[in-house]
Amino acid sequence: MEPEPGAVGPARALEPLRYLREALRAALSRIREGESRESNETFEQQRFWDTLGQTFKATSQEATKLSLAFSRPPLPSAEDCQKLSDGVQNAVLAAATVYYWLPKDQGTTLRKMVRDAAAEVLEGMIQLTDVILSTSLQSLSQEQLISTGSIWEACEQISHLPQDNQAAVLSAMSTYVGVVRDAVEEMEQAQGEDQDPYSDIMEDEELGSRGNRDTYWSEADRKLLGPCMGLMKASKACLKKLLGAVKVHGKADTPEHVAQLDDLADITNEISPSVDELALSMYPPMNQLAVRLNAAKLASILKKVLEITKGSHVCPPSEEGWVQFLTGAVDHNMDKIKDFTQSEL
Repeated sequence: MEPEPGAVGPARALEPLRYLREALRAALSRIREGESRESNETFEQQRFWDTLGQTFKATSQEATKLSLAFSRPPLPSAEDCQKLSDGVQNAVLAAATVYYWLPKDQGTTLRKMVRDAAAEVLEGMIQLTDVILSTSLQSLSQEQLISTGSIWEACEQISHLPQDNQAAVLSAMSTYVGVVRDAVEEMEQAQGEDQDPYSDIMEDEELGSRGNRDTYWSEADRKLLGPCMGLMKASKACLKKLLGAVKVHGKADTPEHVAQLDDLADITNEISPSVDELALSMYPPMNQLAVRLNAAKLASILKKVLEITKGSHVCPPSEEGWVQFLTGAVDHNMDKIKDFTQSEL
């Protein structure tokens, strides 16, 4: 095999690193595609998290050793390079093995978060080996420092992961709430900017003439904006209320409860992209038919979220009021949108 460009010293000394890189890529591929191993053993939650934390701490330490060994001349011998590579590979494979202990019945949302965190560590380790193999090893490069630091951060992040499916779903939903809140605030700001939603990004000279109607909403457009904003606000309210319900009533104590939480996480994940699509179609020049179609898609998702919520354990009688209210609000706003766009059909 030809030496990497800029590599210092005999190519043979770096050979173990090249094999390590391939082994890491294979491990990453398995983690991304692999399923948990079926086992009749009882899942011990605390043992799992303790062991996972230990294996990623060991991975972080091995990454540091590897980075330091290649931070200045002389290059490690082939034997030392082999030991370093073995240390990294053993630590990474141990961490991957522990990940597979996490059974599906603990929740797909939780498994995805653990899998993504493990994949981030592996990606960082692959990047570090890439940097070492492709840069001139006269001194510790900025890229090597960044790669090593990213591995430390990714390994540290493992200890902050949610430890059951209720916590995982809460974490996911909190992210969705933030994204939808930002979209609502951005559209409110656009509507308040003296009739021109592009005023913050386009100057007079760029527009040529302020009479360019393509940057303004017509009177008919403005009528349609009201119920569209109503749908966007209903999306935000739905996510906030559901987040509160999952926090208070959500449980990960039975396979049925775990599965219900996963269903809620999956369907609420569809709200934010649909809100963004509606918001983008609301900017002038407005195609009212496109707005109607995007609004109908969002309304359909919200109705499904509310339906799944109502049939789940996070919705005892004390939570039914807001579910019913928001169902009515979605229907009311969608009826208005249909009325205002009837002529477009």
